[in-house]
Amino acid sequence: MRWWHRTAATGGPAEADVATKSGRLLSLNVARATPVTINGRRVMTAIGKRAVEGERAVLPLGIEGDEQADLSVHGGLGKAVYAYPSEHYAFWRTVRAQAQVALWDEELPFGALGENLTLQGVAENELWIGDVLRFPACHLAVSEPRFPCFKFNAAMGFKHAAKLMVESAWCGTYLAVRVPGTIAAGQTFTVVPGPREVGIAELFRARMSRAAAAH
Repeated sequence: MRWWHRTAATGGPAEADVATKSGRLLSLNVARATPVTINGRRVMTAIGKRAVEGERAVLPLGIEGDEQADLSVHGGLGKAVYAYPSEHYAFWRTVRAQAQVALWDEELPFGALGENLTLQGVAENELWIGDVLRFPACHLAVSEPRFPCFKFNAAMGFKHAAKLMVESAWCGTYLAVRVPGTIAAGQTFTVVPGPREVGIAELFRARMSRAAAAH
């Protein structure tokens, strides 16, 4: 039995609430893969996304102008687009200041978490595998959580960043392109419910628990 399967005791949002859930795309972010040195190792990464203006094409393998460096863990049809809730940004600004890698009043630009879509209005515990984010000119299906790696620590500037993502389950979500089209910052979207079998936050915690137990 899949122990992350939702039961009445999980306290998840009521289906009627999610069925009418809507949000806004605050920032559309892309990047090309570039070489960087992390812990003495030269690697390619496109985690440093930057906001772009205007419409961009949304294609089956991602957003126009964007790349993924390591296709074994990012990209492909199931992980073409990565979305992250804007509501978590205050937390990351605070912990970076506590780690003394940023000033207390220093802004963390949208895209810094590696996301293509900085969303307002929906969080991980409100999304289920198979839900669809319906934008005016494209539809994106929730596919799986993002699992942090050493590149995320480097992007945040301190070594415990990935651990904090695991503890909070503020992982964001990958999206598959259900209906290609275009997308732009400022657009609104609605959440169309899927089968509601597996939640993003539940699946993330389950996989992280299994990974910890294996070590």
